[in-house]
Amino acid sequence: MKRSLYILFAVLAMFAFVLAACGPAEVPATEAPVMEEATEVPTAVPPTEEPTEVPAPSVGTPENPIKVLFVPSVDANIIVTGGEVMAEALNQATGLTFEVIVPTSYAATIEEMCASPDNTMAFIPGLGYAIASQLCGVDVSFKAIRFGYPVYWAEYIVARDSEFQTLEDLEGATWGFGDQGSTSGYMVPAVELAELGITPGEQVQTGGHNQTVTAVYNGEVDFGTVFYSVPLTPEGSPVFTWADYEAGKVTDDMYELPEDVIPNCAPDAEGKKLLCDGWRVLDARANIRTEAPDVMQKVRILAISAAIPNDTMAFGPEFPADVRAQIEEALTAFAATEAWSQSIGNNDFYGWTGIEPATDAEYDIIRAMVAATGYTIEP
Repeated sequence: MKRSLYILFAVLAMFAFVLAACGPAEVPATEAPVMEEATEVPTAVPPTEEPTEVPAPSVGTPENPIKVLFVPSVDANIIVTGGEVMAEALNQATGLTFEVIVPTSYAATIEEMCASPDNTMAFIPGLGYAIASQLCGVDVSFKAIRFGYPVYWAEYIVARDSEFQTLEDLEGATWGFGDQGSTSGYMVPAVELAELGITPGEQVQTGGHNQTVTAVYNGEVDFGTVFYSVPLTPEGSPVFTWADYEAGKVTDDMYELPEDVIPNCAPDAEGKKLLCDGWRVLDARANIRTEAPDVMQKVRILAISAAIPNDTMAFGPEFPADVRAQIEEALTAFAATEAWSQSIGNNDFYGWTGIEPATDAEYDIIRAMVAATGYTIEP
């Protein structure tokens, strides 16, 4: 009995041991999955727009006025005052805005036209136009008319009591002129003197026609070269007509007033005209009549040059055609008004009594002169 119990306990102990040994195996710990933060899908960035270029203000607006250029051949104050009269008339007719400018020289006028090709118009002599058209394509619109003449001349002036009687007498003499860019003031006389084999002495640049007359009047130079316009008779007509000139009917003594009226030359009561017993002086001497009332008694004409094509009114090479047409129409109408005589028609200004359409070919004669001399206007 005891033996049987003992065997039973042994079997149960063994069985318990086997159960313990056969228990469930330890399950290894599983790592918790790592939750990665979701990567944000980049949002597409719209392409950066190129900045829109602001268009330039239209020509003739207050922001981009039309520059009206006048060469400084006479008193700048007179030019500005008369120029403003013109600008106002053109503004009233077209609604466009204009700015009157008097550059410091003929060359500066040309440079401004070439530098501002789309908003400039200018009143420039034939030489300036010929050069500007070659430099950058400046285009002529009108030519000046002075008392029926489509041309003008240069005059050589000397002191009335000087010994000079012919151009040949000017060999070695001191020469006064306004500006090397002036057709009548310098270029034409320079060519004519060279063709005659005459070499002046010292050359004095005075700054303008008025200043040149003054220099001769004061004895600061031996001779000067300035513009010449035909004088008027007491009846108000030119001493000779353009037709007379073309027909070769004009003699040297017709350029100057009769000798017997010279002692009586003086400004009129208003100081607006230089009269000699009713004859009216229109050449450069008349421009200093107020400061030198006896200029005719002190300064005489020695000689007159060949005819020169009249001054021009020209536009910059890229000037808008439609705006140009408006101005041309308005300027033609303005030339027929009384206000014209207060502007460029004033003899103290440029003395234009009218305008006519001009062609580029009319200035070929000046281009030929420029080519022959090698003359240039440097910036």
